[in-house]
Amino acid sequence: MAAPSGQTSTPSPQTSKRALPREPSSEIPSKRRTSAPSTLPSLPPAPLQPSGPFVEGSIVRIAMENFLTYDICEVSPGPHLNMIIGANGTGKSSIVCAICLGLAGKPAFMGRADKVGFFVKRGCSKGTVEIELFKASGNLVITREIDVTKNQSFWYINKKSTTQREVEEQIAALNIQVGNLCQFLPQDKVGEFAKLSKIELLEATEKSIGPPEMHKYHCELKNFREKEKQLETSCKEKNEYLEKMIQRNERYKQDVERFYERKRHLDLIEMLEAKRPWVEYENVRQEYEEVKLARDQAKEEVRKLKEGQIPVTRRIEEIEGQRHILEVRIKEKAVDIKEASQKCKQKQDVLERKDKHIEELQQALTVKQNEEHDRQRRISNTRKMIEDLQNELKATESCESLQPQIDSIADELRRVQDEKASCEGEIVDKRREREMLEKEKKSVHEHMVRFDNLMNQKEDKLRQRYRDTYEAVLWLRSNRDKFKQRVCEPMMLMINMKDNRNAKYIENHISANDLRAFVFESQEDMEVFMREVRDNKKLRVNAVIAPNSSYAEKAPSRSLNELRQYGFFSYLRELFDAPDPVMSYLCCQYNIHEVPVGTDRTREKIERVIKETRLKQIYTAEERYVVKTSVYSNKVISCNTSLKVAQFLTVTVDLEQRRQLEEQLKEIHRKVHAVDSGLMALRETNKQLEHRDNELRQKKKELLERKTKKRQLEQKISSKLGSLRLMEQDTCNLEEEERKASAKIKEINVQKAKVVTELTNLIKICASLHMQKVDLILQNTTAISEKNKLESDYMATSSQLRITEQNFMELDENRNRLLQKCKELMKRARQVCNLGAAQTVPRQYQTQVPTIPNGRSSSPPMAFQDLPNTLDEIDALLTEERSRASCFTGLNPTIVHEYARREEEIGQLTEELQRKKVELDKYRESISQVKERWLNPLKELVEKINEKFSNFFSSMQCAGEVDLHAENEEDYDKYGIRIRVKFRSSTQLHELTPHHQSGGERSVSTMLYLMALQELNRCPFRVVDEINQGMDPINERRVFEMVVNTACKENTSQYFFITPKLLQNLPYSENMTVLFVYNGPHMLEPSRWNLKAFQRRRRRITFTQPSQ
Repeated sequence: MAAPSGQTSTPSPQTSKRALPREPSSEIPSKRRTSAPSTLPSLPPAPLQPSGPFVEGSIVRIAMENFLTYDICEVSPGPHLNMIIGANGTGKSSIVCAICLGLAGKPAFMGRADKVGFFVKRGCSKGTVEIELFKASGNLVITREIDVTKNQSFWYINKKSTTQREVEEQIAALNIQVGNLCQFLPQDKVGEFAKLSKIELLEATEKSIGPPEMHKYHCELKNFREKEKQLETSCKEKNEYLEKMIQRNERYKQDVERFYERKRHLDLIEMLEAKRPWVEYENVRQEYEEVKLARDQAKEEVRKLKEGQIPVTRRIEEIEGQRHILEVRIKEKAVDIKEASQKCKQKQDVLERKDKHIEELQQALTVKQNEEHDRQRRISNTRKMIEDLQNELKATESCESLQPQIDSIADELRRVQDEKASCEGEIVDKRREREMLEKEKKSVHEHMVRFDNLMNQKEDKLRQRYRDTYEAVLWLRSNRDKFKQRVCEPMMLMINMKDNRNAKYIENHISANDLRAFVFESQEDMEVFMREVRDNKKLRVNAVIAPNSSYAEKAPSRSLNELRQYGFFSYLRELFDAPDPVMSYLCCQYNIHEVPVGTDRTREKIERVIKETRLKQIYTAEERYVVKTSVYSNKVISCNTSLKVAQFLTVTVDLEQRRQLEEQLKEIHRKVHAVDSGLMALRETNKQLEHRDNELRQKKKELLERKTKKRQLEQKISSKLGSLRLMEQDTCNLEEEERKASAKIKEINVQKAKVVTELTNLIKICASLHMQKVDLILQNTTAISEKNKLESDYMATSSQLRITEQNFMELDENRNRLLQKCKELMKRARQVCNLGAAQTVPRQYQTQVPTIPNGRSSSPPMAFQDLPNTLDEIDALLTEERSRASCFTGLNPTIVHEYARREEEIGQLTEELQRKKVELDKYRESISQVKERWLNPLKELVEKINEKFSNFFSSMQCAGEVDLHAENEEDYDKYGIRIRVKFRSSTQLHELTPHHQSGGERSVSTMLYLMALQELNRCPFRVVDEINQGMDPINERRVFEMVVNTACKENTSQYFFITPKLLQNLPYSENMTVLFVYNGPHMLEPSRWNLKAFQRRRRRITFTQPSQ
């Protein structure tokens, strides 16, 4: 393809993807196979000098070795618009990656891989990227050598080793920002530009085209505003706190004055308590002198009493000897009396035994008389009873007429008992059946609880990661009646892995947005759902529609048996279960029925698998392979990525099994209800049989009683007649018994008379011994009386002596106590007065009265002589002062300290608040100054962007505007750039968002905004990769014209425009450079590529054609 441009570069790739030329007239370097030296990568030798109007920091040369699709390649862009064109997969975006990584960009920013080692060509251990930047003082060459093994980079500036920080500082000095989407827009980040918030867009625009100090001023404003808010809050809080402190001290001022008034009373109390020990000491000393005198008098009285007790003691000892002799004689008489008394007692015992014998004989006779009377009475009663039984026997009916009734009732009773036994057996069977059902119900319920726990784990993960989606799930469960057809919850809840080890394949294959998407069968249902959830509840959720015709059961194009030889064991669809709409959507959208899953054996044969199977997507144990076929060369191109660890689908819930358990539980409930109904009916039947059984038993009992009554009467009559005969035979002769008893009693009385005579003699002897004993006792009593009198006198004297001695001891003890008390009181009094042991008591003792903080003092000092001199007066005054002091209730000693502390703190707070206000005024003044330096230039800059942006849109018969948006003028961190566009005349201007406009409209808006920045841009270059892919032909042509017209102007920065295709008959400029990227199996080797030779040959052909 020929490009009508000022500079047209031709390709020189190898069999795989190859390089671009440096200059239209330069030769392409040969392919390098040797490894680079350790100090510097092996790249084309010397940097080029600028050959055009390059701006400071523009890219002069890009060199790559073993980088992505290139073995070795060097690109020399022009100073203005550089259009890089080539088919998909040829390596255009690889140049963009080289610019990003070569200028210290992050690998993740490209959206391809998060590790720099993945950008090295497969099979190579090292890769190199070299970027030459234009500088007026001498070009800057930055080299980045990538080590795949260590996933590490080595940096060089102008062939000298350096650090990444130094490289970043050099790049920042040239205002190169590869992380700014307004300057560097790679292919995988095009969609993210529209996702930039207004705040992020303003920041990116400031960094990209604003003066160097603009973003700095903005950051300072945000910091100043934040500190201003902090100071305002601090001042407000401190001012409120200060007011509270002042109010609190005002409240406590009266309490402080009352506290010092109370202190005056307490000081007087202290003086009184100081004098009281001296008064007590003097009183106790006088009391000590009096007690000492009384003690000496008691001591003399004790001596006299002890001398008067000696004669009485001697007489008592003489009487005690006489009394001892009399007591011995009394004891002898007592022994004789005891012997006589024992003999008398023996005779009395004999008489008692005789009387008891007589009494027994009389009682035996009485018993026999009573027994005879009782026998006669029982005979009479028995005869009467026999007569009554005989009369009753005559009235009893015959037994033969009752037997048929008894037999009939017995048969009926047996039948009822058989039915009852059968019913009870059925009840037992029903109860056993119910117990089995309850056990089964419990087991099923436990299984369901385990399933619910697993489901809750999945829902917890959803709630933690996607809160809005979780809220939408809860809303859906409560509002399913609003939908006409089936609505499936997010796929991550509906998908159940058969083996959770395979979850990583599904999560790597299905996007996260679809995993959390709701699946609908009806477009109307989805609109209802999105209106309620997204518009009304403001929840960010995703929703998809399942295909009208189900793809869930669609067969794969190749049988799995054919693929087993390569290590494949399943298709993705067979690894999990899901509802039919979810499975149908995934089969239609992600072709899960066509994507096989293999093992490590598949990885070992991957080249053979790709070549022979022609599969588009392949999974091995740890990698995913995507296979594409070039539309130009029909060459197979593959790329692989490592599988990420599964996060959501590791919890497996078998919904089909849970549904079966629910059905089983319903069936168990139905059976339990049926068993309960049957059991209730059987119990009612059993109750009726029980009642009938009782009735029959009662009837049978009554008939049996009537049948056996006559036999019982006959038996009773026979028994009574036998008893009557026995009673009549058992007779007794009472007269004979009475005569025998009288004879025995008479004989016993004769024996009693003899014993009484002997007892009388013994009593006389005993009386004589008692008289002798009494005489001796009287003598002993006289001696005892005299002794007692003497002892009484002695005891009286002794009692008086004890009292006197006790009085003496008490007085002596009291004297010692008073002496000790005097010493203690003296010591305490000296301590109170702070006197030493050798010091004399002063005449006056004064105490200092504290002064109140306001300078006023209390009453004048008070001396001891001004205080009362008696304890009663001191105690009365103490009581009075204490009462007065106690009137000051609720006072806390800490109040005074708190009052003073708060007064000091109020002063400190006042000073600090004043300093804060001064500091706040300074910040406000700084904000005003910085705001004026920042906001006015920013408004002018935005107005210029808006003017160019509006003009671009107007030229496309559309409308667009850019304005500076801020909800609050003082919130500098909320300032942002708002882009509003309108592509149809019937609509209003709408803000550019990722959701409102279509993909093509977003691409056009993004491109035109970047073009509006182009002439204002102070960055050295801009890169835009394949932004025209979503545009329709009309918009693409218009945008291309604008890009050419804008980027090819003089004094504009360098521009890289990457595209895989172009429309026909597009306008071009002499200032643009077109770089073609070719590849294919028929390309020349680099060593054979010579651009100058091709140009000379082309000129010769052109010159010779007319002559022919």
